[in-house]
Order: sequence, then structure tokens, then C-alpha cells
Amino acid sequence: MKRDEIALLILESLTKEKLALAEMYQKSIDSIGYFYIDDLLPEALVSEIHNAFPKPDEMMLKKSIREFKYVSAQMDKYDAILEEIIFAFQDQKIVDLISQICHCKALEPDAGGISMMGRDHFLNPHLDNSHDKDRNRWRVFNLLYYVTPNWKLENGGHLELWPNGLDKPPVLIENKFNRLVLMATHNKSLHSVNKVESDAERCCVSNYYFSNSPLMNSDTFHVTSFRARPGEVISDKLLQLDTFVRMSIRKIFKKGIKENPHYYKKESK
Repeated sequence: MKRDEIALLILESLTKEKLALAEMYQKSIDSIGYFYIDDLLPEALVSEIHNAFPKPDEMMLKKSIREFKYVSAQMDKYDAILEEIIFAFQDQKIVDLISQICHCKALEPDAGGISMMGRDHFLNPHLDNSHDKDRNRWRVFNLLYYVTPNWKLENGGHLELWPNGLDKPPVLIENKFNRLVLMATHNKSLHSVNKVESDAERCCVSNYYFSNSPLMNSDTFHVTSFRARPGEVISDKLLQLDTFVRMSIRKIFKKGIKENPHYYKKESK
């Protein structure tokens, strides 16, 4: 199935739930705006997408005190359906509908990819990089599409939002098969993924939407900024130092010292 066909299916599902999604987003907009929708696409298609995920050794491993997961953005290395689903979310009709639901104009999609998390993998609480790779546009929305079948609550690997900071319990959004989550990104969008407690692999298709203006007038430039989970005092100090060092480098080198490898480089034909 091609991206324009998939986009029409996504559009149909989002349109049916447009009012409910808008209400969900508006209720959370003062903290970390989000919405989610289940049963986004036909199950057979989602299973095809899941089965097309590459093996872990074909992806880039990111393992540090910040995170532990596999990622890839170079979609032309894999089954074509993965590129098609990513670019379906970047179809202008989808972007325009998301813009209407969230009352955010002039959205520009870019920088999709996939991630995979196995047992003991995690993503510590963090703020995403505030800008695109060239530091020209503000990142305003993450779109996370979960495609692993039969994922249970006890498996872990669920999205956590921390609208009230790390001193308060997070909002947990389950990693459910065929669920799309949209999350606003700004200076207060602290989020994480709790540890995977299963031998199965948590597979996610990601997309990012950008804008020439930030979601909040108070937003400022920042690199991806990690914190430790509550109670991990030493790790938290190390992560804050890590952020300070990387922010200091970006004050001198606007685009960083080296190019971000997690970005799709499509060769012209």
C-alpha cells in the first residue's frame, strides 16, 4: 500500500474522532497537550508494518545513562512499507487536519523514523530538542504510532508525561497496538518511556511536526535535556551536567560539532 492510500485511511479515522481529539487536546493544553486515537488503521496493515521492522542489529543502538533503545531514520534500507507509513503521516491533508484539531497553524512535517525497545530498555525523562537539525524551525508536535501486537500494561515501555514535574506522578499513556499518540513539545514537555519488562520488542513509528513559531511564547532554544527518574539523585546531577555541557557547545557551534546521524538522508536519483 502506498503512502497516499495510507494517508486516506488515517484521515478517515482522525476525521471521525476529530471533535473528541480536539477536546482531549484542549483539556491538556495548559500542561502538556496531547491526544491519542486507537484502531487507527486496519489491523492487517498494522501487522504488515510491524513485521517489516528490521532486526536490532540493523538499527543504531543508543545506550547511555540517558536512554537505551534502537533507532533508525534511513528508511530506504528496509521494507518499503516503513517509508510509506512514515510519509503518510506527512501528507498535507493529515498535517492540515492536525492543525485544525490542535489550533496550530503553519505546521511542517519532517524527520520521521522508527524505534525499537527490548527488555530493560528505557527513555529517561527529557525535553526534546527545541528545533530541527538546522535550528531554523521549532519542533511543536511528536506523533508516535505503536504497532506491536498484544502489548500488555505489565510489559512496560509506556509513554509517561510529567506535566507537574518529577515530584508528581506522571500521566501514563499505554503503548497499545494500532494507537497513535500526539504530544506537544515545548519547554515544559517533560516525558519518558518506562522500562520494558518483556522479551517482546516495542516498535514505534515516529514523526515530528515543526513550525516557524514555538507553541509557547516563553519557549527558548534547548538541546535534548534529560533528567533521572525520581529518587535517582546522582544520575540526575550527572544528566543535568551533561545537558549543561551540550548547551554550552551549542552556544558556540549553532548546529553542534557533528551532524545528527538520526536523520533520513535520501539520495537523489
